[in-house]
Amino acid sequence: MKNFSKIVLLAALVLGSFRVASAQDVIFSQFYANPLYMNPAFAGSKVCPRISLNYRSQWPSLVSAFTTVSASYDQYVDPLHGGIGAIIMTDRQGDHGALQTSSLAVMYAFRFQLARELWVNAGLKAGIVNTSLNWNELRFPDMIDRVMGFTGMTSAQMPEKTNKWYLDFDAGIMMYGSSWYAGFAASHLTQPSNGFYGVTELPIKLTANAGVLINMAEEARRTSSLGLGTPVLSPNFIYQYQAGFHYFNYGLYLDWMPFLVGVWFRNGLENADAFIFQVGFQQDYFKVGYSYDVTVSKLSNNTSGAHEISIGILLPCPEKKHKVKAIRCPSF
Repeated sequence: MKNFSKIVLLAALVLGSFRVASAQDVIFSQFYANPLYMNPAFAGSKVCPRISLNYRSQWPSLVSAFTTVSASYDQYVDPLHGGIGAIIMTDRQGDHGALQTSSLAVMYAFRFQLARELWVNAGLKAGIVNTSLNWNELRFPDMIDRVMGFTGMTSAQMPEKTNKWYLDFDAGIMMYGSSWYAGFAASHLTQPSNGFYGVTELPIKLTANAGVLINMAEEARRTSSLGLGTPVLSPNFIYQYQAGFHYFNYGLYLDWMPFLVGVWFRNGLENADAFIFQVGFQQDYFKVGYSYDVTVSKLSNNTSGAHEISIGILLPCPEKKHKVKAIRCPSF
């Protein structure tokens, strides 16, 4: 009976994801390990060339219900007075990828200084998206028999087209100083149609983030007897809204080079969603992180949370004519 409940839940999730217009975007738990996805204004934020790789498996108990892979590259370009970036991502829903969405986007973030300790990045992103539906991998409620499992035919009507392309545009802004940062981004500005049954507009997603860096050492350059760097606490807040759903994320990082640990809590207006626990290791130009979402909603007994892995590589900086201020923010 437990497995039967999981199958029904997965069927409902996948079916709803392509029949309902209010489908939502992928949510990453290592927010700052995939910065270009959160806000295009992060392009070039580390100044040096940066490669970011991310993998997320959400609700693995539901027959690999949601798996997402992304890869991005960005750097600051002195003649352009800003950062450029590109991100490619594939999201698979259901066993064998019954519903798959792949995208490729490029972005540019113009950088300027408003005051002595105040910088601004303003970014734009343009991308192309493909959504494909593997009808033969779908299972519908009217195909389920409590004894035999999936049997018989379905009354659901197959859409005329099971492969769809569309353009997508985002915009964002970041403001930051030497020990704080705040940003705002809007995704799917043109609300493209992404459904298979008629016109179903992709809802605009709004994201706001803010955080500070608190040096816990008496001296900024002090290191411990174990060779650890300066311990830095970083409280963070991220708010996301899409299709009537509100998500509030409250987080705290402890960055004590070369180690980082973090904990987040995510909730909606009415229900708690998950605790997020993160660990990371960073040395010179390389970093790797892992996070696990502990689901605390009504789905907690069926989903097994979510696993996420990130890898980051910071390449040597090209020679610059002007000194450029990098955004100091968490790496995971």
